[in-house]
Amino acid sequence: MRFCIALQAVAVNIAVAVAFPQDLNLDMVIAAPDPTYTEAVGVTAQSVSYNPTSIVAQVTSAVSSVSVQVSDVLSGTAVAKRDIAKRTACATQPTGASSYTSAPTDPSAWASYSVFASAASVAPTPSGYTKEFTNLAASNNAYGYLGFATLQSYDVMTCSKKCDAIDGCMSFNLYFERDPSLDPGTGCTNPAPVTMVKCVFWGGPVNQGNAVNTGQFRSSFQVLIAGSNGYTNNTVVAPPGFDTPTFLGNAAINAPYDGQGYNTLAGSTIFTQGTFNASLCADYCNAQTEYNAANRAADGTPPKVCHFFNTFVLYLKSGNTKIPQGQYCTLYTEVWDSSYATNTGQMRGSDQYLVEYSYAYPLTGSHGLANKPGDKQGAIYQAAYDMEYYPSHLTSTFQPFCSSVLGYSAALTTTTTTATVTPTSYTTVTDVITKRDAAASSITPSILTKYPASVVSSACSLIATSPTTTSVVVSTTTFSAPATTSTTVVSSTLVIPTC
Repeated sequence: MRFCIALQAVAVNIAVAVAFPQDLNLDMVIAAPDPTYTEAVGVTAQSVSYNPTSIVAQVTSAVSSVSVQVSDVLSGTAVAKRDIAKRTACATQPTGASSYTSAPTDPSAWASYSVFASAASVAPTPSGYTKEFTNLAASNNAYGYLGFATLQSYDVMTCSKKCDAIDGCMSFNLYFERDPSLDPGTGCTNPAPVTMVKCVFWGGPVNQGNAVNTGQFRSSFQVLIAGSNGYTNNTVVAPPGFDTPTFLGNAAINAPYDGQGYNTLAGSTIFTQGTFNASLCADYCNAQTEYNAANRAADGTPPKVCHFFNTFVLYLKSGNTKIPQGQYCTLYTEVWDSSYATNTGQMRGSDQYLVEYSYAYPLTGSHGLANKPGDKQGAIYQAAYDMEYYPSHLTSTFQPFCSSVLGYSAALTTTTTTATVTPTSYTTVTDVITKRDAAASSITPSILTKYPASVVSSACSLIATSPTTTSVVVSTTTFSAPATTSTTVVSSTLVIPTC
C-alpha cells in the first residue's frame, strides 16, 4: 500500500522532461537579430542581393542535436547606410515620372489626386501573381528587401517583369511617392515636389498588414505615398530532394506526439536576413540529419532523421502594424498533413507573434512515414530518457514502477533449523505479496501515459534489471517425544533491486 501511494504522488507532481510539442521557440526568435533594410534616398534605383552560400555555410556549421540559431549574411552589394549617395542641402534630386508632371503640389491635394487612385484601381494582375491590396496610402515594410526601380508610368506589368528577373524576388509593391525636387535643408526646407513611380521588390510576401510606411518629413517637406498596390508571386519551387509543398496559409504545423508517444520535432531555426527561401530550410534539414547520424547517442538512441519541414514568415504585431521577424523553419522526423496546421501564432506577455505564408515540404519518398503508427523505437528511448531525466525520481519512482511492470520479484532461499521442545502446537501465517498483487498496485506515472504499454515495457527494460538480492523464508520444525507438532512461520520481504 505504501508503494502504491508513492507512485500516485509522483504521477501527479513529476515534471515532464521533454517539452510538449510544440510551441514556437520565442526565446530563439527574440535572441536573433531583427531583420533590417535601408532604402536609398536621392537615387532612381537600388539593388540589394544576398549570398545564400554564406547562409547555408552557417547552417551546416551550427547544426546541433537540439535546435539551431542562424543569422544570415548580407552580401557586399547591400546598403549599409540610409543614403548611398552623398547629399548636400538643396542638391538637385532625381526628376519625377514624366507622365505625372501635372500632379498637385499641395500635400493634401497630391494625396487625394484622382489620377493616382484611378491608375491603381484599374491596374491588371500579372500572370502568376495575386493582388494583395489596392490603392493604399502606404508602402510595405515586408521581409527580404531587394531594392527598387523607378518607372515613367504606373506600369504593373513592367514592374512584375523586373521582379521576375531578380533572384529571390517573391513580391513587389508599386506606388506613387511625393518626393522633393531638391534635397531639403537650409535655404530650401520645403522645395517643389515631384512625383516618383516606385517599384519595390521583396523576398517575402507583401500584404495590407505590412503596408505601414505612410511617408515622412524631410525638413519641412512632406513625403507621401498614394496608389499603392501589392502583388505576391504564386510560383513556389520545391528544393531538390523535396516534393511539391502544401500551402498552409497563416498557420504552422502544431504536431502532437505521434501514435507511439514520440516527439517528432527535430529542430528549429530562424533566418533574419535574406529572402524567403525554402532551400535554406531544406539545406538545414539535410545538414541536421547528417549531424545526427555522425553524432549518435552513446545509449543507443536512434538518430533523428529529418523527413519534413514547415517554413513561414513570423511577424510581431504592434498595434495595427506587423513587423517581420524572419523566416522560421521547423524540422520533423515524420510527415504531418495540413489538418495539423493549427498554430496561427503565440503570445509572449503583451507581444503577439503571427504566422503567415506557411508552406510544408516533405522529403521525397517520405509520405509513407505516417505519424499514426508512429516511431516505436524512437519512443522507447524517449520514454527511457523521460524516466532518467531526474535521477532522484529514477530511483524512487521509475525503478520500482518498472520492476512491477516487468514482474521482477526477489529470488527465494529456504533455511531449515531443528530443535527439541515441549509438545506444543501452534501456527503463524504471514501474507506474502505475490507478483500479481505487486503489478496491480502500480500506477503509471503521468509522464509515461502518452506511451502505449508496449513502449513503456520496452523502455523499462532499458532502465531496470532482474534483482540479485534474495528474500529469505525461514522454516522452523519442532519435535517432541510424546507427539510431533509442526509449526511453520513464514515471513516474506520484498527487496527492490538497485539497477
